[in-house]
Amino acid sequence: MLFNSYEFLFFLLPLVLAGYYLLLPKGWRHGWLALGSYVFYGWWDYRYCGLLFLATGIDYLAGGRIAATADPAKRKRWLVLSICCDMGMLGFFKYYDLGAGTANALAQWVGVGALLPLLHLVLPVGISFYTFQSMSYSIDIYRGHARPAKNFIDYACYVSLYPQLVAGPIVRYHEIDNQLRVRTHTWAKAGAGIVLFVLGLAKKVLLADAVAPIANWGFAQGAIGLVGAWTSLIAYTLQIYFDFSGYSDMAVGLGLMLGFKFPQNFNSPYKSASISEFWTRWHISLSSWLRDYLYIPLGGNRRGPVRTYVNLFLTMLLGGLWHGANWTFMLWGAYHGALLALERMNGKKGFAWRLPHGGQVAFTFVLVMVGWILFRAPTLTGFGRIVTGLVGANGWGQAYPLADAGALNWIIWLFCFVLVFASRNTWEIHWKPGWRLALALAVLFVVCVGTFLVNTSSPFLYFQF
Repeated sequence: MLFNSYEFLFFLLPLVLAGYYLLLPKGWRHGWLALGSYVFYGWWDYRYCGLLFLATGIDYLAGGRIAATADPAKRKRWLVLSICCDMGMLGFFKYYDLGAGTANALAQWVGVGALLPLLHLVLPVGISFYTFQSMSYSIDIYRGHARPAKNFIDYACYVSLYPQLVAGPIVRYHEIDNQLRVRTHTWAKAGAGIVLFVLGLAKKVLLADAVAPIANWGFAQGAIGLVGAWTSLIAYTLQIYFDFSGYSDMAVGLGLMLGFKFPQNFNSPYKSASISEFWTRWHISLSSWLRDYLYIPLGGNRRGPVRTYVNLFLTMLLGGLWHGANWTFMLWGAYHGALLALERMNGKKGFAWRLPHGGQVAFTFVLVMVGWILFRAPTLTGFGRIVTGLVGANGWGQAYPLADAGALNWIIWLFCFVLVFASRNTWEIHWKPGWRLALALAVLFVVCVGTFLVNTSSPFLYFQF
């Protein structure tokens, strides 16, 4: 089920909120939320609800066993079981075909023949997100950062909570432990949640979906000229930002409506003056998860500079692989890992650190855009086609053919918005009730609904991960 769908906006969301606040005793709220979340998830394919439930059950059991014993060996065994089960599920559904295809290609190269069958598995929506969330429960208890959940229903509510179930933010258990036990419900929270939800919906429907055809057109070309390549790349750079940050705003807003406060996931990332700064502003919940649960356990920066560079590279390489079972994602992760390592060698200074701040931001923005080619292109051949166009090897070519002037004007406006005007952090909204704000939100909501009445709703980009 999509946030930008009639089923969610006019059926599930009102039903969940009504039951949560009006119909049920407070002690039943988490069970009601878990039920609504499973309906939300199962709307896509009910069969994968069992996988979600299995991950929940294993980690709940492992976390409880870790907390129940002081024996270091037993605690570690339960932690390893939890991690292996979560990573095993994620690895099988997401990476089996990639591994089997690679093994078969190597086998054929040496003349052996195919070794493993390709299963063509359907990737369960959101599995990368909920396995990381669920796994954090046993890790946080093992480290002493959180207490076991009061009961299985509370924990099932945490793992399946529909606002951030399928595309984040990745909410680690210790960040929400206390909120599952006690949280406040105020008009200020609910009002701020409504504002964030509508703004996120507008980002997705009115901005991201508007530039998506331009990006899709460019990456589908067999040969593309200079103008078309740059137009399409900038369009995709804007699309992925407004699409993913829009989803995160909606998720945080929905959480506030239920009394939860989720961590911030975006903070004007395209205004970064270095790649190191970019990763403190983009997909913050993932970058902090990788830092705390992968980079630091690998040794972080505690074992000398060379090991630090290697750890940075490996962390980002695995972060790229987390995004998808494709070599282009791994190369995207390796690209950012190499850039981070090089910046660390230079004292975390950006590559254009001698330039004025505006020049540093512009240079970093170009570096990020180059990485997005790998992220968007389905193959290395597709990556090569876009790069060939960017450097002008195919001539000037043409821009998006359906509305050249209008498309370029729209892209230029959004480009200026993310680099110049979008400096205010919209994550922290302070609710100030008033009829003007209510009217503006109502109009914006109606415009969004009218837009996907005319244009079919499109899934959020991060649903594929």
